[in-house]
Amino acid sequence: MTRENKIALLIDCDNVSSKSVDGVISELAKYGVVNIRKAYGDWKNPQLKGWEEKLHPFAIVPIQQFAYTKGKNATDAAMIIDAMDILYSQQVDAFALMTSDSDFTPLVTRILANGMKVYGFGEKKTPSPFVDACSQFIFTENLVEVDVSEAENKTESSQSGNVKQSRAQLRKDNKLIKLLRTAVEQSVEDDGWAHLSQVGQYISNNSSFSPVNYGYKKLSDIVRTCDLFEIEMRKNNSQMYVSAK
Repeated sequence: MTRENKIALLIDCDNVSSKSVDGVISELAKYGVVNIRKAYGDWKNPQLKGWEEKLHPFAIVPIQQFAYTKGKNATDAAMIIDAMDILYSQQVDAFALMTSDSDFTPLVTRILANGMKVYGFGEKKTPSPFVDACSQFIFTENLVEVDVSEAENKTESSQSGNVKQSRAQLRKDNKLIKLLRTAVEQSVEDDGWAHLSQVGQYISNNSSFSPVNYGYKKLSDIVRTCDLFEIEMRKNNSQMYVSAK
């Protein structure tokens, strides 16, 4: 049997909303089992009430961190210390950091240097240095579930309530289009076609891209929607190959 990857989830409760934690854990289930779940903050702070309600249902361990000095965020230091302890003493294969604070960027690069992936989750206000440093980054607003009545009023929405971007919107995203074109060019085989799995691997190794941020579940859905590549299905329609138009 194939061993499941073990993931350590560390949450900066001061800088991210509790509303998306169920979506975060569901997303991480795609990559392995989240066997370490810790949430950091001053639990005497009434602003963390929403997080208190999430601790028991999701088996998250609260880590108390007092605000020793006004204006100083001691939570950051506690998270970093724990992350380094886990890095050296626990058997984990990847980290997930739930925060909107770019101060954790050096921690991300340090974990990556050890050959582990870092899955980042934060609000859309998250500074780009932290977003870009992660192996994959998903905006938590895209993981917040909406009420059924609200979802029915949306024309194109995913299960998380994130509206899918249209073809025109995808094509206007120059950074995305450049990434897709480069990935295809670097993955192309002798026959001029690139296996989508290789394209995805190139993207994963060179960016923090996630289709979830565009309202899609899979890379193949984005490729089809943007309509910038020729598509050929092979081996009984089980494998997708793409080529530049």
